[in-house]
Amino acid sequence: MATATMHEFDYQVRDRQGKLVTGRLEAESSEQVASKLKSMGYAPLSIDEVKTSGMNQEIAIPGFGRVKLKDLAVFSRQFSTMINSGLSLIRALTILHEQTENKQLMEAIDQIRQDVEAGGSLSQAMAKHGKIFPPLFIAMVRAGEAAGMLDEVLLRIAEMIEKDVALRAKIKSAMTYPVIVFVLAVVLSGVMLVFIVPTFAQMFDDLGGELPLMTRILVSMSNFVASWSGLITFVVLPIGIVMAARAVKANPKGRYALDAMKLKLPVFGPLFHKIALSRFARNLATLLASGVPILQALEITADTVNNGLIGDAVRDVQTSVREGESIARPLAVHEVFPPMVVQMIAVGEETGNVDGMLGKVADFYDTEIESATESLTAMMEPLMIGIIGGIVGGMVIALYLPMFQVFDLIE
Repeated sequence: MATATMHEFDYQVRDRQGKLVTGRLEAESSEQVASKLKSMGYAPLSIDEVKTSGMNQEIAIPGFGRVKLKDLAVFSRQFSTMINSGLSLIRALTILHEQTENKQLMEAIDQIRQDVEAGGSLSQAMAKHGKIFPPLFIAMVRAGEAAGMLDEVLLRIAEMIEKDVALRAKIKSAMTYPVIVFVLAVVLSGVMLVFIVPTFAQMFDDLGGELPLMTRILVSMSNFVASWSGLITFVVLPIGIVMAARAVKANPKGRYALDAMKLKLPVFGPLFHKIALSRFARNLATLLASGVPILQALEITADTVNNGLIGDAVRDVQTSVREGESIARPLAVHEVFPPMVVQMIAVGEETGNVDGMLGKVADFYDTEIESATESLTAMMEPLMIGIIGGIVGGMVIALYLPMFQVFDLIE
């Protein structure tokens, strides 16, 4: 059976309030577009097919157009505002579909709108797009639908995502400087080994005499880097490391071991620990505040905390809570949760404000993370400068040590 060819159509319509609305739809014919617009409550004014030639057709580039956290945050905040203003789900989704710039998210919104029009719930429609909307997002929307507070829940989702984006930005800024300095050190070392050291080595060979040990080592390194063996090594080795890291992450046991190792690192370990605790507290607080049942909230938090040790601890808590225990008591058994976190949750349980206490814990660790990243950056700057100075200075010393012998040979 032949597949119908889809075309894009620009349209102009008037809504029920008489306002002019423009947009673009994909359909088999202009009649189908008109029918769809009328079913949405619009009065079509004009429908024109978009002509695409081989020169101006859209090119899909793999890796581009994916939905980022910022896109979801903007979507959630706009969606919340529209629902709070009294717009229906269909009308709000239609406007979001027209305004969203990310093509992948735009297509998902259109499919969600069609599913809602067909009688499905918003959470069920979003669940079909698991690559875009994570389980935490869908669970919160489902709870918001059940409680009749979808606009408030969407606003909480937007705030949670925005804080997560800000947290990632802080971590990225702390890591950017060391990475740039490391790359600069590698490039400078490579340039010296490939272009500068061979010139000195040729001069030393012409003059004769035995070179100092430090210089001989540097010349051997230069010969290796400039050879095919060195080139292959420096190309294959990074690829092998990347592939090995992906293989470890793909294996549950390997990922768990990697998570445990990250928490024990000398300098970065405490930072990774605080990040995981902040994400745990923020996710669980937002889920509970949105009305998600405690057991489901713990299960989703365990899957979204992005650390195997803390995830397993949360699953143990879930098991204990299912058996009638409190949240704080089983948490105290696991060393990954500091006493302060356990005590704050215990106070929250006694006062009936667990989500509020978890929010304060998340805010506390966000402040700690910001302070830690600033301290780390301040510490890494002189350290990285010292490393570059040591590498370049060591090479310069190794090159100039034979000069004293050269002067003796000339005399």
